[in-house]
Amino acid sequence: MGHFSLDFKKAKGSSDARESDHIERKVIPDNADPTRIHLNRELVKMPSGVYGRDEAIAHRIKTAGIKRKITNDQVRVIRTVLSGTHEDMMNIAANGQLDDWCNDSLKWLQDTFGKENVVSVVLHMDEHTPHLHASIVPIVTGERRKAKNKTTEEGKRTYRKKANAVRLCADDVLNRDKMVGYHDSYAEVMGKYGLKRGVRGSDARHTTTTQYYRNIKRETERLQNCMKLLQSDVEEAQRLLKQTKSEINTEKLQAAKTEAKTAFVSKIGSLLGSGKLKEVEQHNRKLCELV
Repeated sequence: MGHFSLDFKKAKGSSDARESDHIERKVIPDNADPTRIHLNRELVKMPSGVYGRDEAIAHRIKTAGIKRKITNDQVRVIRTVLSGTHEDMMNIAANGQLDDWCNDSLKWLQDTFGKENVVSVVLHMDEHTPHLHASIVPIVTGERRKAKNKTTEEGKRTYRKKANAVRLCADDVLNRDKMVGYHDSYAEVMGKYGLKRGVRGSDARHTTTTQYYRNIKRETERLQNCMKLLQSDVEEAQRLLKQTKSEINTEKLQAAKTEAKTAFVSKIGSLLGSGKLKEVEQHNRKLCELV
């Protein structure tokens, strides 16, 4: 039984265009197969007039009813990658279960974070292992998690916010306890696909996208160097083979000449007789002496 991967990463700043370019294949990474890009697809139907991931993020924030000013350094979207071990994901695809896996993952995302907050979920089929890129806008309702614990010496809160206040707060969505819960609940959904969660409390860490592509680049360079060495070995082997063939052909030619000469002399001898042949040879020698 393999493992699923569920990775969350906060994206700070007013724009996440670089990630959008990657997800939407406006920029094609080195490890993507251009002949399979057409297999990628968006699973979320976006609102009318909204085109692409960036617009979907901005639209959700604009229409959420947030009263408080959003600062430039706030997290506007949580990048989420869902996948599994390569062998298991390929088996899921081969068994015709990939659409079900996508739909179950999408439903889990919407049930967990709110349907309106899951603004984009893209399936990538052009890389080594099928995976989903989900974009979650961290819209929450209620008082800040930290504010709930802030009290005066008398045991009263220093201030109180509306219980139904709409806020943009990634910290409330991605805290340690909730992260454990996300993996537990997703494991229940993934069980039928033969995928389980990692060991709780394990030191294992998910490779970041940046590190992943850095590793890919390093491995590609190593393979290219190996190919150059192999090409050099092939060229040397071809040179030696050509030289050997040339030497063999020269030896065969000399042997053929000797064999032809011997056969010719033998044929003449059989036609004239050995005595007549010797007489001709003597006559030739005398002519050579006179000349």
